[in-house]
Amino acid sequence: MKNTMRGLGWVLVWGASAAYAAPAGSGEGVGWLGYLFAGFFAVIIVTQLVPAAILFVGMLKGIFSARDRKADTVSVE
Repeated sequence: MKNTMRGLGWVLVWGASAAYAAPAGSGEGVGWLGYLFAGFFAVIIVTQLVPAAILFVGMLKGIFSARDRKADTVSVE
């Protein structure tokens, strides 16, 4: 119990020091470098959508063509 309380005390001290270290309201907003950073990751996400869409269409084709082939084999026998 004593170690738990000591650990909790350290967590509170570290949390308070991080809160006091941050300036309150002195920020100027996001600069052009921040927008460039966010835009870079947006481009990565959008380019990942193209292969995902191709795989999804292929999966749908595989599912529906499997049903057609299964129906054909049943009617042949």
